Amino acid sequence: QVQVVESGGGLVQAGGSLRLSCAASGSIISINDMGWYRQAPGKQRELVARITSGGVANYADSVKGRFTISRDNAKNTVYLQMNSLKAEDTAVYYCNADLYWRDEYGPTRYGPHWGQGTQVTVSS
Repeated sequence: QVQVVESGGGLVQAGGSLRLSCAASGSIISINDMGWYRQAPGKQRELVARITSGGVANYADSVKGRFTISRDNAKNTVYLQMNSLKAEDTAVYYCNADLYWRDEYGPTRYGPHWGQGTQVTVSS
């Protein structure tokens, strides 16, 4: 079993900052890419930022210069520092981890795991 749990969402005024955290736990062997996605009401889920196990990051154009993704491989944790928040950043933010895992006595498997999401609301 693998769990992916986000934290750190909330309500903030435009121009403010929030830091999201996401920890993966369970029978994990190793994690490749980790990332953050978001979904606003009535819209499709979209990529916000992703980071490789080596620390190479890429960002959606809409957040470049404002958001920073980082990770702690020893803790299987990824962070998203969000600065200069705008009303259009309001969404449910989801964490994703592409990882290898193995249940007890089972084969090694690989695939994406998602968190339950955390709400970020930016008031204008």
